[in-house]
Amino acid sequence: MNITYYGHSCFGVELNDKHILFDPFISANELAKHIDLNSVKADYILLSHGHEDHIADVISIATRTGAKVIANFEIVVWFNKKGLVNTYAMNIGGKCKFDFGAVKCVSAIHSSSMPDGSYGGNPMGFVIESAEGNFYFAGDTALSYDMKLIGDYRTIDFAFLPLGDNFTMGVDNAIIASSFIKCNKIIGMHYDTFGSIKIDKAEAIKKFNNQGNKLYLLEIGEVKSF
Repeated sequence: MNITYYGHSCFGVELNDKHILFDPFISANELAKHIDLNSVKADYILLSHGHEDHIADVISIATRTGAKVIANFEIVVWFNKKGLVNTYAMNIGGKCKFDFGAVKCVSAIHSSSMPDGSYGGNPMGFVIESAEGNFYFAGDTALSYDMKLIGDYRTIDFAFLPLGDNFTMGVDNAIIASSFIKCNKIIGMHYDTFGSIKIDKAEAIKKFNNQGNKLYLLEIGEVKSF
């Protein structure tokens, strides 16, 4: 499985010869200005919630690539009204099989509204299950005891967890989350993009190491295999 980091909470995952893109926020991210938006591959676009820093490039990428947009019902309806028709609506607790594997929607403790202020439905995280491995994309979330259910019922090979605090859980809570999901390989996200979510990277890595976990803080544009 190849993982490409596009900044903030946006990752591309190459899985079973398909490209899955999470929460595309690239063109409006000053830290990702060296990324060529037209080179970003996507067969599927998964959206955790409706905030602009997670959906800013959906229309551009989906229109160019023809990718199927997977999100909650309210977000799908919003994009349908914007002209996107290749969409699939899900909600928390639901699971669906696609040609790359299965998507299970899980709870995220956050808020969700669309850029125009309309209701964005419930925020979600995703558990992806496939022949190549399973992973958890937490989305924007606080630490939640519900995360224990993920670790109790599934083997998670690696997880994407927010670290920036202020709007989501921070480093210390992410360490607890990693123990809840029983996963010691964590890819950090939702940090450093704005002044209010900057972290001390060296300290974060050290804290994870002290708990026997490996924290990956990828450079924007970096590709890593898992």
